[in-house]
Formats: sequence, C-alpha cells, structure tokens
Amino acid sequence: MSFTPLRFEVDHFQLIEGLLRTSLIQHKISVLEIKETHLKDCYVMTPKVFVDSRGYFFESFNKQNFQLQTGLNIEFVQDNQSLSQKGVLRGLHFQKGDRAQAKLVRVIKGSVLDVVVDIRPESKTFGQQFSTVISEENTTQLFIPRGFAHGFLVLEDHTIFSYKCDNYYDKASESGIIFNDSTLNINWQLPESDLIISEKDLELPTFETLFK
Repeated sequence: MSFTPLRFEVDHFQLIEGLLRTSLIQHKISVLEIKETHLKDCYVMTPKVFVDSRGYFFESFNKQNFQLQTGLNIEFVQDNQSLSQKGVLRGLHFQKGDRAQAKLVRVIKGSVLDVVVDIRPESKTFGQQFSTVISEENTTQLFIPRGFAHGFLVLEDHTIFSYKCDNYYDKASESGIIFNDSTLNINWQLPESDLIISEKDLELPTFETLFK
C-alpha cells in the first residue's frame, strides 16, 4: 500500500504558524499582561500573582513572552537595586548615544511614582511624559525603551526599587534633566520642600538646554 504525502501551500503553513502564535500569546497574557502606553515602545506590565497559604508567586519577566507581545528583542545585562526613604527623588537620568539603556523597573517593597520622558528627537511623542505608581501591592512594572529619561519619587519609607538594563552603566555617558524643568512641568505630587534630592541631580540641565 502506498501513501501520498500531504502537500501544503506556503500560505497554509503561514496560517498554522499564525494560529500557534496567537494561541501562545493568549496563554502568556494570562500570566503577564503587557500594555503599551501612549509613548511608543513604553509598556506597563502586570503579572498574574498566584497566592496560596504559603505566600505568592509570579513570573516577573519572560523574554519569549515579551518579544511575542511587543516585537522587541531585549537582552538584559545588568540588574540594579536601591533602598530609599519617603520623599527621595532620583532623576531624571539617561545614558547617551551607544550607551543608552532600556530598563524594566519594579518595586520589591514600598511604592514609587515612576516618571519617564521621551527624548527621542525623531519620535512623534518627543518631549511627552508618562507617570504611574509602582508598588509591591500592584506588582506593576514599566518597560522603558532606549531614548527615554527616567526618574522616580519614593512614596514610602524603606522602599526597595529594582531594575534591569540592556546596557552596562557608563559614567562618561550619563546625563539627565532637572526634576523641576519648566518645559516638562512634571507633577511629582509632593511639594518641593518635602523632596530629598542629591546635589548631583540638583545640578542637572534643563530640557531646553539639552534639546534646543
């Protein structure tokens, strides 16, 4: 008895591949929801938290999942962590040129107001900002692409802030924008008198000085 092998046209394989991709994305969304902000390639990420009598578990990052949902191929190479008290403001920071960094930020303990600014001159949202509260309670994370300035205000004592970077720290490439820049007019939700800011950050230039 002989069998005739099945033959599929190329578009049939593409259809099957698309269905498998859609199925995988739908499965992954149930574990980690990823939504783009109004700033291109900047994403709010919310994991599904599994809770039982022992405590909780969640998947904070999955490269395959992230690439499937965003189309971005990110390789993180450095993890950083800071401890800060209420009122501490760090930022706005970025690295220039080839040393620019994409970041995935989250809070392990406490809460922060996280702020990003699109500083890509070719971007349709150049100079626009996005802010969100990130906390241990909401488990929200924010993916920040290269070409963004980033800063955060600590809302609780003993807050632990953690973030991944896709490029190594380079002192010669670091730059930033002053927190109270009049062009950006960021609402930090606390009076300036309550803010704790390093001397280094207080000397950062204005947005207009950097991008005029």
